[in-house]
Amino acid sequence: MLLMRVNAQEIHAIKGETAYPFLLKDAAPDSLESEKQPVFVFLHGRSLSGTNLDRVKRYGVLYAINKGQDVPGIIVAPQSRGGWDPDKVIEIVDYVIEHYNADPDRIYVCGMSMGGYGTMDVAGKYPERVAAAVAICGGGSSQYASNLTQVPIWLHHGTADRAVPISESRKIMNAIKREDPEANVSLNVIKGGTHGSVERLFHDDAIYNWMLKFKKKHKS
Repeated sequence: MLLMRVNAQEIHAIKGETAYPFLLKDAAPDSLESEKQPVFVFLHGRSLSGTNLDRVKRYGVLYAINKGQDVPGIIVAPQSRGGWDPDKVIEIVDYVIEHYNADPDRIYVCGMSMGGYGTMDVAGKYPERVAAAVAICGGGSSQYASNLTQVPIWLHHGTADRAVPISESRKIMNAIKREDPEANVSLNVIKGGTHGSVERLFHDDAIYNWMLKFKKKHKS
C-alpha cells in the first residue's frame, strides 16, 4: 500500500488497497469529528486513463477544488486503465466507508465522458448504494434503465459535442422515463457546449448542492 497523508485536507494517493488506485481528499478538519461526511466519487474520461494517478487531477472535481471550488465532504477520484467496472468502484466506496468518517447514505457519483457512462453503470448496478448521480457528456446502457429509476440523476450535455453526441444522454433519459415516467431524471442541455467546455460544471456549486439534497435511508 502507498498512502501519502500530510493532514486532513491533503490529497491521499491510495494504491494496493483496491483494484483501482485512487486519490482521496478528506473533509475539512472542523467537520471530521462531527457527523459522518458525504462522499463524492469522480470518474474520469478516457483521456485520463493509465497508471499515472496524478493525471486524475487534470480536470473534474479535484481540479476544480485546486482552483478554489468548495466541495463539502470526502472526494474520491479513482483511475482506470480504460472503462469503468461498477464492482471496482463500489469496492472503493466500501473501503472509504470502513476507513473514513463517511456517510453510507450519502454516496454521490459523478463523471464526465467515459466517466459519465461509468457513473450511469455504477448507479444502475448499485441503485441501493448511490444517493444521486451526475453524468456529464456521457450516456448509459439501457440494461440498467429500470434500476436507474431508483436514483435521482442529472444529465448534462452540450449541443456542440462532437465526441459524444447529445443523443446519447437523451437516449438513456428516455429509456429511464419509459420504465417510469415519474423517475427523477433530467437533462440540462447546454447550448453551444462542446465536449470539453462542459467541464466548467465542476467549478460551480450547482451540481454538488443538487446531489446533497438526496440521501439513502439504510437500516442501521
